[in-house]
Amino acid sequence: MASDRTPGLADCARMLAAGEVTSRVLVERALARIEATQSSVNAFRLVRTEAALAEAQAADDELAAGVRRPLLGVPVAVKDDMDVAGEPTAFGCRGAFPPAAEDGEAVRRLRAAGAVIVGKTNTCELGQWPFTEGPAFGETRNPWNLGHTPGGSSGGSAAAVAAGLVPAALGSDGAGSIRIPAGWTHLVGIKPQRGRISTWPRPESFQGITVNGTLARTVADAALLLDAAGGNHDGDLHRPTALDASAAVGRDPGRLRIALSLKPPFTAVPARLDPRIRDRVRALAERLAALGHVVEEAEPRYGQIGLAFVPRATAGIAERVRDVPSPHLLDRRTRDAARLGRLLGGAPLRVARRAEAALHRRVGSLFTRYDVVLAPTTAAPPPRIGTLANMSGWNTDRAMIAACPYAWPWNVLGWPGVNVPAGFVDGLPVGAQLLGPAHSEPLLVSLAAQLEADLRWYEHRPGRGMSPDNRAA
Repeated sequence: MASDRTPGLADCARMLAAGEVTSRVLVERALARIEATQSSVNAFRLVRTEAALAEAQAADDELAAGVRRPLLGVPVAVKDDMDVAGEPTAFGCRGAFPPAAEDGEAVRRLRAAGAVIVGKTNTCELGQWPFTEGPAFGETRNPWNLGHTPGGSSGGSAAAVAAGLVPAALGSDGAGSIRIPAGWTHLVGIKPQRGRISTWPRPESFQGITVNGTLARTVADAALLLDAAGGNHDGDLHRPTALDASAAVGRDPGRLRIALSLKPPFTAVPARLDPRIRDRVRALAERLAALGHVVEEAEPRYGQIGLAFVPRATAGIAERVRDVPSPHLLDRRTRDAARLGRLLGGAPLRVARRAEAALHRRVGSLFTRYDVVLAPTTAAPPPRIGTLANMSGWNTDRAMIAACPYAWPWNVLGWPGVNVPAGFVDGLPVGAQLLGPAHSEPLLVSLAAQLEADLRWYEHRPGRGMSPDNRAA
């Protein structure tokens, strides 16, 4: 695949600043790769061909005039739950959505850093599921094996980066929606602290459980995109102090105490960790120990944290459904979730939100003994295309919880987490999470970068074969 020839985000920025390549060339190459793979990978809902080329020319003019900005002229993509001026924000839904009047704050900040937005990537309907399929756009496929999903809901962004269509992309994470597809496509995925990247024009997203974050092949690229998109709008409800994630790359994290957590949080349906994934995560734990860290098995005290998740998630869906121009076209599971959200949107929602402070204390007690938690990102490898797409609501929930029981508690807490590649199971990527307490992105980034320098996972790319059953070599 073309990914072999695709430079990373920082490399693109360096090459542009040094005059080794033009933005027009980089954008043209990205657009050509997108066109060549749209019928197979199907990563994009919308491609901004003419606008991106015009923006690339403007970036080249600035570069020629000596202007320097962090991402000036670099092509990137954003998930189709983020407003891009002049383009619809359909968020995986069918129907005629009006064009956004202006950029969302995260996109505005990317543009201020000089990035060229080449398109908006596919996502399942309102970001609810760990797959990226639907009647609005078809099936987005995993570049490592086109017969399998890249995950969701930021599956389009993950597929675009893994396939080498763009060097990095923004996604969003409400129950693992960055970390899960990052794990299933061999990427670094950063779910930052709540509010680190603005969700404006919404003061918060899905009652505060959903945050915007980044996907890239390397820790440095994911951190660079986080720094470029990070920051707040005056209307944001959550406004953490600014940080420099890139400065943590290459910084010695020191000798850390790491809790290896393999037990899924309690859920209403059973979840079992695939023993092959357990082996991959244990292997990462051994590498961390070899790097000088103390790694011990220990479990966060999650308790009944699910009771604080469901009202917020479903109320958030109900809010989004109100903005859909053709609600009758929505998936039955979406309409059912919105109905539940309306029922839970009063007292149950208030109780769920008030529970967060107690959960911070309960789960956070682990961080009096440990600095970081290492856990699987998913309990299973990526399923085949179509496995979950046509199930009933209850069966979808059962299958989703069974495959992905590990990521969502950190959305309730609002704390940061980083997916790192953990190897392969039957040729398909799987991941592990580095999880920390509030505002711990620099520590997680430095640890992830240390592990990356040891394992060099970025050297592994999807194979060139694009048949439905291609396997990673």
